Amino acid sequence: MDQAQARQWLATAVEEARRGLAEGGIPIGAALYGADGTLLGRGRNLRVQNGDPSMHAETAAFRNAGRQRSYRGTTMVTTLSPCWYCSGLVRQFGISRVVVGESETFHGGHDWLASHGVEIVQLNDVRCARMMADFIAAKPELWGEDIGA
Repeated sequence: MDQAQARQWLATAVEEARRGLAEGGIPIGAALYGADGTLLGRGRNLRVQNGDPSMHAETAAFRNAGRQRSYRGTTMVTTLSPCWYCSGLVRQFGISRVVVGESETFHGGHDWLASHGVEIVQLNDVRCARMMADFIAAKPELWGEDIGA
């Protein structure tokens, strides 16, 4: 995947993460793009705002995309490496590619996804890493709750 395109799509996820942080939630954002580059859905982690432990950013973007006949060729873009729950969603529905903003603060299931044929694009985005590091330092209990620690 073209790095410039990946970074452009990441901007959508970063915007969602910032919205979530401003709402008092966990700053993780995601977007699902179609094979033709169309934005299908976008979302942010809403666990705190909605009181729903299943509303991770990738899940929100997936739900907001609505039903698709197939997810072949789609790309999930996320500010943070997807957890096992979200990695399972990618694998279950056959999403072809995951663009990861950063995986330093949390190394989720992207290696497992790659071993199952999902293309992984790592961007090592400084904005994403800084946003997560600042959040984790400020709210370690909430972060621990999010990752099941």
